[in-house]
Amino acid sequence: MSGTNAHAILEQAPATPETVEAQDTFDSPPSVVPWVLTGHSEAALRARAERLAAFVAADPALRPQDIGLSLATTRAALEHRAVVLAGTHEGFLDALRNLGESGAGVVSGV
Repeated sequence: MSGTNAHAILEQAPATPETVEAQDTFDSPPSVVPWVLTGHSEAALRARAERLAAFVAADPALRPQDIGLSLATTRAALEHRAVVLAGTHEGFLDALRNLGESGAGVVSGV
């Protein structure tokens, strides 16, 4: 840009009660977290879910959002896929153990 009338002013908007409240809720854990699982076959997908269920059952202090991030960013995207949605430790364990059966909290496909 050139000329005498070209100006750019960058400022941060002043904090309002609504923006402060939104910032506070952003730091709180989400109520439902997706866990993405993939496998070469349906049997491999179920086996992966069983291994993950055993891992999660062994340490109840694990944070669901940490596991969800790791599953989404460090695993290969294979043909058979499932997404487990839950908000509690027991909800995840139930969904993982029942993967492949119709039920709430699990979406799967190829």
